[in-house]
Amino acid sequence: MSKVLIVGGGAAGMLASIFAARNGNEVHVFEKNEKLGKKLFITGKGRCNITNAGDMENLFENVVSNRKFLYSSFYSYTNEDVISFFETLGVPTKIERGNRVFPVSDHSSDVIGALSGEMKRTGVKVHLYTKVSKILTENGRFSGLEFADGACVQGDACVIATGGFSYQTTGSNGDGYRFAEELGHTVTDIYPSLVPLAIEEEFVKELQGLSLKNVEAAIYDGKKKLYQDFGEMLFTHYGVSGPLILSGSSHIAKKAGEKKLKLVIDLKPALTEEQLDQRVLRDFEQNINKQFKNAVTRLFPAKLIPVMIERSKIDPEKKVHDISREERQSFVKLIKHFEMTISGLRGYNEAIITKGGVKVKEVDPGTMESKLVPGVYFAGEVLDLDALTGGYNLQIAWSTAYAAGSSIK
Repeated sequence: MSKVLIVGGGAAGMLASIFAARNGNEVHVFEKNEKLGKKLFITGKGRCNITNAGDMENLFENVVSNRKFLYSSFYSYTNEDVISFFETLGVPTKIERGNRVFPVSDHSSDVIGALSGEMKRTGVKVHLYTKVSKILTENGRFSGLEFADGACVQGDACVIATGGFSYQTTGSNGDGYRFAEELGHTVTDIYPSLVPLAIEEEFVKELQGLSLKNVEAAIYDGKKKLYQDFGEMLFTHYGVSGPLILSGSSHIAKKAGEKKLKLVIDLKPALTEEQLDQRVLRDFEQNINKQFKNAVTRLFPAKLIPVMIERSKIDPEKKVHDISREERQSFVKLIKHFEMTISGLRGYNEAIITKGGVKVKEVDPGTMESKLVPGVYFAGEVLDLDALTGGYNLQIAWSTAYAAGSSIK
């Protein structure tokens, strides 16, 4: 029987502990917080989007960094395995829009409760309020852990499942990156990801709280398109957020820190410019004697109207019959290319995940064991792996945790 020491009691640490214990090992989980699964508790707005029910191709398409590294672990522990694991533990699931999988109860606490219960059943020993300060090695392999109070514990294997830098209020302070570097691992540059964007233009404050559905967003670095997708977004007091924007952030993390980028929203993606021009023309003809500001009320949500009028540079008091063809076409262009300047990403405390981490070339993709220090394993967000929003990041956590936990014999 091996003694397995797991650093971090989040999603990856909890699952890794269960499979390591099912393998007949003596397993200890060390968590510096007062309870397990703090970040899991707030995942999916407290509802816990445990995975995505799409096919394997869809899973890989939604991984942004190092998807090839995940082939072995994704196929060894699939999204179907995750669903059946929780169902077996008494957490029935449901599939919502975008194939997102949630517990039927809509309570993340049920997911944490199921994991904690199974940890107890398999004999995992949990040590709360226990901060690991160092990973110990002897003759180049793992030998034990040292704690903040100076105490040490010996072990045969260790899983580093400390998470990243995001949501630091849950305890993610980058300890895992420090441990990895002290063991000789490379840690790639890290950035907040799946994070709202800060916008330079002042008008976003007027739009605070406005949610736009079925719009298309594109992000440009000069003329180079970095991202394009369709969905839902939200204006905030500092900029923009919502699923469409969060996904975009994961494609621009590095660039957004270096320079200003352009965000272009197509407010009517279902219509071509010509079709939209015809639509605007119809609206104008029906309101031929009205002022411009009163002729566009059917085109936009109320909050957006004053901003669009101001940005159109057409006098709001101007009668519709006096608006020239050029002015109308320029207004149509504005609707199809509503531009904003991205001044940067918001911080780690608003980021769902961290981009970057332990370099995957230094980790065995089948077992998650370090190629540099035998006996040390990595699982979850501490690795340089990230995906778009929709349950994919938790799937990475489960699959890598399963690979680590089940390969420690």
